[in-house]
Amino acid sequence: MKTLIITTTLVATLAGIAAPAQARDALENAVKTTIELQDGSTLYVFKDGRMAKEDSFGRAVFLKAGETLKAKDGREIKAVGNEVARLDSLLREGHGG
Repeated sequence: MKTLIITTTLVATLAGIAAPAQARDALENAVKTTIELQDGSTLYVFKDGRMAKEDSFGRAVFLKAGETLKAKDGREIKAVGNEVARLDSLLREGHGG
């Protein structure tokens, strides 16, 4: 009986550790490119070409149609899409960048 309790506790602990580690991969797997912007926010380009923006506080924010964003390296990027709900869902699951 004691062995069963120890085994169950060990399995539950390991499962609790493994779940967040796998969850962090979801954002990385969904995103093709991550671009740091001059204002401290981050632009995520998903594999389907659509984009989402995370502000410097880790929140998904709205992108205006055709909005021009400036990358830290000086590039100007025109926003395509507004995947705020998709990014918000991933960030709420603890996948913040």
